[in-house]
Amino acid sequence: MKKKDSLDYKQILLDVYKEAIDKKNYQKRLTKVVLTNMEILGENCYTQKGVYTVFITLLIYKISHPEQDIRKHQTQIRGGFSGRSIDTSFITPTLKEIGLPSMAESGWLTRSLEQPHPYTLDYGGKISNKKVKKAFLELIDAVETKKDKPKFILVELFKKIFEVQKANQIKIKPLENPEKLTISKISDVLNRQFSYHYKTHGGSKLPVLAFYAMYRVIIKEISRYNNCELKELGSHTASDRTSKSAGDIEIYKYNELFEAVEIKLDKPIDSNILRIAKEKIIRYNPKRYYILSHLEIVEEDRAELDEIIEEVKEEHGCQIVINGLIPTLKYYMRLISDLEIFIDLYSKSIENDTELKAIHKTVWNQLLEEL
Repeated sequence: MKKKDSLDYKQILLDVYKEAIDKKNYQKRLTKVVLTNMEILGENCYTQKGVYTVFITLLIYKISHPEQDIRKHQTQIRGGFSGRSIDTSFITPTLKEIGLPSMAESGWLTRSLEQPHPYTLDYGGKISNKKVKKAFLELIDAVETKKDKPKFILVELFKKIFEVQKANQIKIKPLENPEKLTISKISDVLNRQFSYHYKTHGGSKLPVLAFYAMYRVIIKEISRYNNCELKELGSHTASDRTSKSAGDIEIYKYNELFEAVEIKLDKPIDSNILRIAKEKIIRYNPKRYYILSHLEIVEEDRAELDEIIEEVKEEHGCQIVINGLIPTLKYYMRLISDLEIFIDLYSKSIENDTELKAIHKTVWNQLLEEL
């Protein structure tokens, strides 16, 4: 990679971003099919961040190297180039810098995208959203075979993402009568929030945000957590393989993993979940590991669950705790001095979270009125 090239990638991305900010309009220079596929990619920019990031990397590379067939995204493909290294070094960091959806490291860490085969229309990678997969491959095909301009597509894609971001910006109203808060009322509201049928992705992040807000309170108030710090929350859409974390929430003490919390909204706690937890405990070595679910513990697995818990305690010194989401939150609420602080922190995290949809924020506003 030439030095000039490496400097170009970030600048090209920033130049395209500026054109989108300035509302440059290239729609008339793109076909209806391309615009429809671009809309699909934009609408799913948060739930399919790997696809979206890879797509941006490929088109930025095409602008810089118009002679390159960007379908050949790996050096091990004959005539290919290293899309992943460009993404990791330049594209993902720049997306973070300008506040657009981004992966933790690279879109190519997504298993469905890292296969050593060209991104042709018959690409076999199992991208979970079929409409997104079709749109992604057809857009790349349009650039390569129909010679559609990558800059035009990227500008229109960014403008669509601005719309998605704006639609999800909803102000969470402050509590009108915080002095009337009770543990019972909050528990009921949280239970209804977690159980609400949102008809869209993202709701499973809500209990993670609730517990993260709670931990922000208890690490300041409970002596067990003296000298502890919370690790920043990662993307809730990242797979276990790419997240490189022991759980949804991690608490460190003197730079060592002290406690991890794995939160399940729609999965009951069974022996398989505990076996996966055991693997993480062996790998990351926390002192305590919580597995909390909004659903019941699978009773027929109870004996095996107890066996795994005992085995992990004896062999690795880690205490596994399994419990329900609401009972655990109730217990923590009894320990903290100010319920309003917890609700305020939780509300702000919902308001600022970019992976949640407008419906998640609107429903929370409605439930807050009851508090």
